[in-house]
Amino acid sequence: MTSPLTLVEAADLVSGELVGGDKGLFIDGVQTLAKASKHHASFLSNMKYKADLQSTQAGLVLLSEKSEIPADTSFAIIQLQDPYVGFTLLQRYFNPAPTSTGKIHDSVVMGASADIAPNVQIDAHVSIAKDVRIGADCIIGAGCVIEEGVTLGKGCLIHPRVTLARGTQLGHRVIIQAGAVIGSDGFGFAWTGDSFLKIPQVGRVIIEDDVEIGANTCIDRGAIDDTVIKAGAKLDNLIQVAHGVEIGYHSVIAGQAGIAGSTVIGNGCQMGAQSGVAGHLKLVDGTIVGAKAGVIGDTKEKGMISGFPAVPHRQWLRASGMFDRLPEIWKKIRKLSDGAE
Repeated sequence: MTSPLTLVEAADLVSGELVGGDKGLFIDGVQTLAKASKHHASFLSNMKYKADLQSTQAGLVLLSEKSEIPADTSFAIIQLQDPYVGFTLLQRYFNPAPTSTGKIHDSVVMGASADIAPNVQIDAHVSIAKDVRIGADCIIGAGCVIEEGVTLGKGCLIHPRVTLARGTQLGHRVIIQAGAVIGSDGFGFAWTGDSFLKIPQVGRVIIEDDVEIGANTCIDRGAIDDTVIKAGAKLDNLIQVAHGVEIGYHSVIAGQAGIAGSTVIGNGCQMGAQSGVAGHLKLVDGTIVGAKAGVIGDTKEKGMISGFPAVPHRQWLRASGMFDRLPEIWKKIRKLSDGAE
């Protein structure tokens, strides 16, 4: 259990400037403006919740350096560049990530040639095949299956019921949420004229450092080349990544998105929920795909695209703004047409 923080300690932790408040007050958690009490820190980063600032019972509120300090407040204020980052730092302090106990459960089944580094925690009913290497300080949750030739770097956190298929390579500090399947066969078949012939999928999945994979997400092994998720990328729940896909550094993909085979997602890209990208495409660095958008062509420059087929966001807004007017426009067209006859 973490110790409470004084206001000065909280300001130091988030690298902000403390304004007002009782210097003897301590903070023991983080809460929303609406639900916070005296010993909670809160924050304002979305102006949608600005009204809650007037009634909050929080003892401490994080505000942007650009925000005007409210008059006659009952709470202390820490001004900093990004209140949301400050909130994250406080939340991480009060809710630290789990650390390995170093214990291996008696029910674990492990291949004789598996190489397990010191201080690795392996929970109940985990199956570990031969030639697996697991780095120091990893945690493997209950019911995981780790197949032949898998490698994990240091400090990985694998939640329960994850499958790491043969040859999968994880870097350091990778987090994989429950139920994800990494390295399953890609969807590859050749039509012979009367049936589909399965194509052996012989590539691997390579996941670099500091990547997080959401629950029940599936990442297929490459058909020939590897499927690669580069360092710092974050994938939400229920995402499908097909064979041979490459996802660039620090790209973020929201839930239920799908990426077809051999597509390259650039660095710093974002994909909204339920968006999809067709196969063999290239999205340049900084591409933002709106929710439910369908991308069927390469992108040439960074920026937001929306709709189906996906077009620049402003163009899509203009087009979608016409939808409600279509019946009226159609009546005018019919009237002009009838008059021409």
